[in-house]
Amino acid sequence: MLVDSHCHLDRLNLDEFDGELDKALATARAADVGHFLSVSVNLDDWQTMVDQIESIDDVWCSVGVHPCDADTAIPEPEDLVVRSTHPKVVALGETGLDYHYGAGFEQAQQHAFRNHIAAARMCGKPLIVHTRDAQRDTISILRDEGADAVGGVLHCFTETWDMARSALDLGFYISFSGIVTFGSAETLREVARKVPSDRLLVETDSPYLSPVPKRGKPNHPARVRLVAECVARVREVPFDQLAEQTTENYFRLFGQPPNRPHG
Repeated sequence: MLVDSHCHLDRLNLDEFDGELDKALATARAADVGHFLSVSVNLDDWQTMVDQIESIDDVWCSVGVHPCDADTAIPEPEDLVVRSTHPKVVALGETGLDYHYGAGFEQAQQHAFRNHIAAARMCGKPLIVHTRDAQRDTISILRDEGADAVGGVLHCFTETWDMARSALDLGFYISFSGIVTFGSAETLREVARKVPSDRLLVETDSPYLSPVPKRGKPNHPARVRLVAECVARVREVPFDQLAEQTTENYFRLFGQPPNRPHG
């Protein structure tokens, strides 16, 4: 079984599924994707996302504000903690720093990031971290705010091995998306070779970043299989081994859901 450790089910393009999320998830399950983490990007849409997935046994979610939304909405730790008590919530985020699109409001992003870490420490749940063009500040804030007490994942990783190693030293996991399949991503594939097997995750970040050979098309959770197949080739391990390991890693980080027997 595979897990899509990071998707945005409330934002999927469902045209090829007759507008039905259930059909998109059924397609993923047919590709042996057995669990999904639907990730929050703002609090305005959070309840709608929760309502969408609340009755689906194999879908869980997070609560948080994407760094690119932090210029207009810096959540208070207490608000995040209250929402984190919902039984579907297994993580805080996505949060972090994105200086590629966030030029001019870096301080707001840093403030929001620190608040998410504080909330994660208060509720004891891991962090989902988005980082782009902000390697030094991301690691510095994770260290300064004691994020190693809760851990988490650097999702859709596109940075250097040095940054990955710094995150690993803080107890974080590294997740790869469809970007790892792109022809221009050989440096990233080298990082994927080096990440310890017990700290590795795969994701779609759907509806974004569809992997090769579907690049440029709307992404959906079934395509996490293409990501996993690429990472398995890069690491020179059997696909089934990669799938089993990344699934085990996911549940170690985010916890065992009530409907899944403990292995």
